[in-house]
Amino acid sequence: MRLMVMFDLPVETSDQRRNYRRFRKALINEGFLMIQFSVYVRVCVNKKSADFMERRIAAIAPPAGIIQSLIMTEKQYNDMHFISGKAKEDVRNLSGRTIIL
Repeated sequence: MRLMVMFDLPVETSDQRRNYRRFRKALINEGFLMIQFSVYVRVCVNKKSADFMERRIAAIAPPAGIIQSLIMTEKQYNDMHFISGKAKEDVRNLSGRTIIL
């Protein structure tokens, strides 16, 4: 499974910029990788872990702006088409790297 988080946060005041930086840093610390500006994705073992991660993201969400999430299967994620540009060949973004204990 993949959890994709897309957000549009205001950055007009210093408090809003601080909230943006904290949220982005929290996503990275949770294991998310940036696939585009303000679009982050994380590999999850199953739907239950994706739901859990979604609740964690909701807990750290700043008060202003919009944050959306999308849970998808590996097949749906791999069916993504690149109209322009190339896929990032980052080894951290591969589902085969996930180990289930």
